[in-house]
Amino acid sequence: MIDTYAWVEYFTGGQAGGIAKGYIDGGDTVTPTMVVLELRRILLKRIGEGRETAQGAEEKMEYVRSTSTILDLSYGSSMSAAAIDIEMKRKIGGWGAADSIVLEAARRLAAKVVTGDEHFRGLAEAVMIK
Repeated sequence: MIDTYAWVEYFTGGQAGGIAKGYIDGGDTVTPTMVVLELRRILLKRIGEGRETAQGAEEKMEYVRSTSTILDLSYGSSMSAAAIDIEMKRKIGGWGAADSIVLEAARRLAAKVVTGDEHFRGLAEAVMIK
């Protein structure tokens, strides 16, 4: 499962991006729709700042869509993610709803989350790239 952090690093090409590349290019990846939303938002912000082109952003989003299975957020997943959100907010400061959606999907699929997001550090489901 590829988190927003990993996709951003992949596209910016830093050291953490190189690690993410091994997972992304290895195939059989899943990207939750919440990650699609976050990544698109980041790219749109970068377009506004002059750090990304509209064409480049579209190519990146198409790459995500074509190389990763996009996992929709269902009613049942939302219900489970809400419970995870309450649990994790008690343990980790700054934990967000998007983190809960990603963690729920990873648990449901028995998958690892490829990320550098510090909120995931120490979780059994996380593969930290930074």
